Amino acid sequence: MRAFRKTALVVAAFVLLAVSMGVIARIAHAQVPDVRFVATPPEVVDAMLTAARVTSADTVYDLGSGDGRIVIAAAQKYGARGVGIEINPLLVAESNASARAAGVSHLVQFIQGDLFTADIRAATVVTLYLSPSINERLKPRLLRELRPGARIVSHVYDMLGWTADQRVDVDGRWVFLWTVPPKK
Repeated sequence: MRAFRKTALVVAAFVLLAVSMGVIARIAHAQVPDVRFVATPPEVVDAMLTAARVTSADTVYDLGSGDGRIVIAAAQKYGARGVGIEINPLLVAESNASARAAGVSHLVQFIQGDLFTADIRAATVVTLYLSPSINERLKPRLLRELRPGARIVSHVYDMLGWTADQRVDVDGRWVFLWTVPPKK
């Protein structure tokens, strides 16, 4: 019983400390991701960047960038600039560390933010590994904000009602490519 009281006192002290530091308030207002992070396999990353015909003239945006591997690969392999938008601050920190370790931190940046509100107008290529419903929510924004000719590449999930320019099968994993059409 004595050990239980001691544990309860320690827990109560931590709760009081957290409240006094505003930690609980920050947790209550933290953004919750719409999709949990699942890493894109390296062979799919390669297929996505190849399908999009990435070059050093491109700026690749990865919406929901997770550990940053797509943006980092675009910088390493093609010399492209890149921006990762990720809601999870721990993944943003991991991505920045990985970019430094890969020697491409001068080409890429990772931003903690919401992929629905982040400024994506500078993108020439947008990569996605989200979900069908998130892709559908993003589609009007992508068509409205991206310049004609910008390429959008999605791992696994199609965009309903928008015929892909290219579909690539990577060992049973689909990669879809669309090109933003001229504005009407």
